[in-house]
Amino acid sequence: MIDRELVHKVALLARLELTPEEEAQFTTQLGSILDYIEQLNELDVSDVLPTARAIDVSNVTREDELHPYPDREAILKGAPEQEGEFFKVPKILNAE
Repeated sequence: MIDRELVHKVALLARLELTPEEEAQFTTQLGSILDYIEQLNELDVSDVLPTARAIDVSNVTREDELHPYPDREAILKGAPEQEGEFFKVPKILNAE
C-alpha cells in the first residue's frame, strides 16, 4: 500500500514541496483512492462495452447551406490587398 515515504518520493519527483502535515494528509487520501480502485477492480465488467462517456451524447448541428454574400465588392474593398476578384495575402510557405 502507500506510505508516507512513497508520498514523499512522488512529491520530490513532481517537484512539489510538501509540509509533513500535507504528506500525512496525502498519504491518507491516496490510500483511500487506491482502496476504492481495488474495490472497482473486483467488479465483473466483462459484459460492459468500453465507452468514453456514461451517457450517449450527440452533437446537434445544422446542415451547411450555401448563402452567397450579395455584395461581393464590399467585401473585397475591405481587404488590405486584392488581385482581381480575390483577396491577396502574403505567401507563408516557402517564402524564400
